[in-house]
Amino acid sequence: MSYYNSIIEAIGNTPMVKLNSVNKGIDATILVKVEYFNPGNSMKDRMALKMVEDAEKSGILKPGGTIIEGTSGNTGMGLALAAIAKGYKCIFTVSDKQSQEKIDILRAVGAEVIVCPTNVPPEDPRSYYSIAKKLNKDIPNSFYPNQYDNTSNAQAHYETTGPEIWEQTEGKITHYAAGVGTGGSMCGVAKYLKEQNSNIVTVGIDTYGSVFKKYKETGVFDEKEVYPYLTEGIGEDILPANVDFSVIDTFIKVTDKDGAIMTRKLAREEGLFVGWSCGSAVVGALEYAKKHLTKDDTMVIILPDHGTRYLNKIYNDNWMKDHGFLEEREFATARDIIKSKNGKSKLLIVNDKQTVEEAINLMSKEGISQIPVQDNTGNIVGSLTDSSILRKMIENPEVKLLKVTELMDKPFTFVAMDNTVDSLSSLINKENPALLVRDFEDQVHIITQHDLLLAMAN
Repeated sequence: MSYYNSIIEAIGNTPMVKLNSVNKGIDATILVKVEYFNPGNSMKDRMALKMVEDAEKSGILKPGGTIIEGTSGNTGMGLALAAIAKGYKCIFTVSDKQSQEKIDILRAVGAEVIVCPTNVPPEDPRSYYSIAKKLNKDIPNSFYPNQYDNTSNAQAHYETTGPEIWEQTEGKITHYAAGVGTGGSMCGVAKYLKEQNSNIVTVGIDTYGSVFKKYKETGVFDEKEVYPYLTEGIGEDILPANVDFSVIDTFIKVTDKDGAIMTRKLAREEGLFVGWSCGSAVVGALEYAKKHLTKDDTMVIILPDHGTRYLNKIYNDNWMKDHGFLEEREFATARDIIKSKNGKSKLLIVNDKQTVEEAINLMSKEGISQIPVQDNTGNIVGSLTDSSILRKMIENPEVKLLKVTELMDKPFTFVAMDNTVDSLSSLINKENPALLVRDFEDQVHIITQHDLLLAMAN
């Protein structure tokens, strides 16, 4: 008889599939490593099992213990499968941008799930990083794998995924591309492949709102690069220990919209029902391939997970329309809006030491209805709007004498230069009446609802 003793023995040895449609116009051979064939439907099964087994060997994880991890969903699923096979309990913290399907799946396999806010710094006690660490400290006999800094993550891919790719391509691979989140799959595989052939080029796929690309190119961790984005599983506002920049040759950034549209194309045109970051990886890899690859090259792209995680997001037409992702028409970008304003989008700010009255006078003089608040280090720390000020002055006229920091609202959201008008419009609402954009000269510009209306009209 042929069978596995438990589900975790089914991890690995996933198939390689050639792309035939979405890569039209590219002469090179483009292959994808389809990781949803793992039992947990993602490549994270590999590193989850490795982290658990290494913790067992070192004595950190003991019988009857509890596994506690901050996860975007897929790592949690891999850890849950390992926990079921080995008899552990699981508690997972996730950010509130993760799809409901991921949360439901984790609960279905017996895990306790705690949902935490996305738009807080990693060190904030409410972040899913901080809460996982606190639970690990408070709960006896618990293990915090910390997929970001636990080098068993990258080692799992060095030992399994890398050798599989080398064998499946018979050593003919010339380029390797993968999304970079924790860095495990990108760097573990890249290290192995470069040891076999140092000429192999590795391409990391990043997202707008993440720090990786700029850090690779400049060595500077720029907090101004960090702002909210929707794509799950790639990009970070921290530098995980598993991200070894020395084995990543270059980065390509991909917008939320482009990744979402490509994900649906992969399902429709290639029969690959994959997750959002898979589409992002393909968009970035093909962008690189169009410029650099020849017919003699073979590129392998990692497709991390399955589309069932995203049924209510990118595979839902209403969700796609609400975020401006479904329309095929061409829209102007934030870059186009800034260019059309001929310098008039340069930011007017109020200093955090000024009074509300001074801010009102400046807004009146310049004919604007909202203004960011900046501290003495140049960071945007808040915002003021005329409607908010008016509401508070009706309650108490004396608030005009207060410092702006005592009355200000949260800062306006930063967005990428290449975001299109349709997606920008989905980010403007009563709580966030304007958007901020940082150009390549480090100048900050403001985009208002009026700017978006003009762009649509033209």
